[in-house]
Amino acid sequence: MQLFDWVILIVTLLFIVIYGAWKTRGSKNVEDFILGGNETPWYVVGLSVMATQASAITFLSTPGQAYHDGMGFVQFYFGLPIAMVVICVTFIPLYHRYKVYTAYEYLEKRFDLQTRSLAAILFLFQRGLGTGLTIYAPAIILSAILGWNLNIMNIIIGVLVIIYTFSGGTKAVNVTQKQQMFVIMSGMLITFFLLLHYLPNDMTFTNALHIAGANDKMNIVNFSTDPEEKYTFWSGITGGFFLALAYFGTDQSQVGRYLSGKSVRESQMGLIMNGLLKVPMQFFILLTGVMVFVFFQFNPVPLNFNPNNKIAIEKSQFKEEYHVLEKKLDALSEDKKVINLLYIDQLNQDYDNPILRKELIALSNKEKDLRDRAKEIILKADSNSETNDKDYVFFHFILNYLPKGLIGLLLAVIISAAMSSTASGLNALASTTAIDIYKRNLKEEKSEKHYLNATKFFTLIWGIIAILFASIGTLFENLIQLVNIIGSIFYGTVLGIFLVGFYIKQVHGKAIFSSAIISQLTIFIIYYFAIYIYPSGEEKLGYLWLNFIGALLTIVISLLLQWTIFRKQKTN
Repeated sequence: MQLFDWVILIVTLLFIVIYGAWKTRGSKNVEDFILGGNETPWYVVGLSVMATQASAITFLSTPGQAYHDGMGFVQFYFGLPIAMVVICVTFIPLYHRYKVYTAYEYLEKRFDLQTRSLAAILFLFQRGLGTGLTIYAPAIILSAILGWNLNIMNIIIGVLVIIYTFSGGTKAVNVTQKQQMFVIMSGMLITFFLLLHYLPNDMTFTNALHIAGANDKMNIVNFSTDPEEKYTFWSGITGGFFLALAYFGTDQSQVGRYLSGKSVRESQMGLIMNGLLKVPMQFFILLTGVMVFVFFQFNPVPLNFNPNNKIAIEKSQFKEEYHVLEKKLDALSEDKKVINLLYIDQLNQDYDNPILRKELIALSNKEKDLRDRAKEIILKADSNSETNDKDYVFFHFILNYLPKGLIGLLLAVIISAAMSSTASGLNALASTTAIDIYKRNLKEEKSEKHYLNATKFFTLIWGIIAILFASIGTLFENLIQLVNIIGSIFYGTVLGIFLVGFYIKQVHGKAIFSSAIISQLTIFIIYYFAIYIYPSGEEKLGYLWLNFIGALLTIVISLLLQWTIFRKQKTN
């Protein structure tokens, strides 16, 4: 980090915070604070929806995911465009017709208070955890690589977000997310083209894709029907569809974004914009990760990208053993570079040499073996070490290979992304707490000013809770998966409640409430016995299926319970 990088980073972040607080100061009432006065145009709705989902985890974990596992993760998003259409046709018109502040307010109008409260509490629990993770993700990487204190990083990011979210509510979130998306996409585009520029001179983009393909990084679509496979076309279209339907249709952090639209049409256009751009955006971010992989076929690469592990090794009795592996990796890297250059030369002559392809795969397998052995040594040096380094890959490239000034910009990208998703989370948590829990359970009526102050107070409280969650977080597989696993555990049940509410008029409050409890407990059991107790890669069920199973269980059980209640009433 040079002085210029620090200037770029600090100026970018301060501009976003000060602009957001100044532009949206002085909310007059709760409607202004939660719905932004219903003044948001469709393109801002679209950008805000995208920025809410595109957290720092997206820009830290996704390139690392592609570096290790290739492009297959993009299948996770295949169900999203279909979900956007369903939400536009069904969810948005109903929310606007009932003039709700939060999604869960609708459930009381359709069912009863206890169903509304259950859905709100499930949301508060999982979104509280998720918002903590959106702070923790960039904080742990920044602290590890730059040597900053982790808790101080959590506090800095959390406080920056609290300032403008407390000041302007939904309007502040929407306004700042415009600037944040501009910073994020500018930084990523510049990085992508620099990656291409850094590749050997006689290497075309097509050649780079060939090298990635030879290393199994370009397997975009997997039609396997094996439920143990995490990412397939079928899990994306079904599990991904239900996750997207639940997240964008019932999660207040997203519902709040499009409820602030000027009209039903503006809200719908914003979501359609998200549906059209989200898959290409994720494809681009994954492709950036694949290009990082290609770049490191010609440049030195560490045994483990997490710098904390290198520090732990150097302080241990196993450092000589680790150094031996490093020398082997250096020699292997030279061999890879030579073979890749020969492969490019053949490609330039329009010949995809199968012998060289096999050699590349063999070298990649040898490198994987060295990395696995390195992880074993790291764990011997410190059994608490996190050997999974996916979240550190992109950051290693940023700090070691980007020119002066761009490092500050990319750090601003990561922190801006953290701030955008955290701000949406805090705003949604505060709105839900104030409207669905606090206001609904007050015995006496209070003034608009009272509820406005209460919502601001809950923004502050949830901000502090999110910082505390972030401070006690731990890495798990990789961060983008952790966030989606947490969502998948809870979203299916909540989505099932809403789908019954929208489409099955015969089911009433008692049946849906009981079915939601049964469904959620069942999902906990399935997750534990089919996913949690197995090592990564050996799970008996891909976590995306939890969304489909949870929604289906809620719907089916509610129908059975309602039929039982109906039979009893008929008998009596």
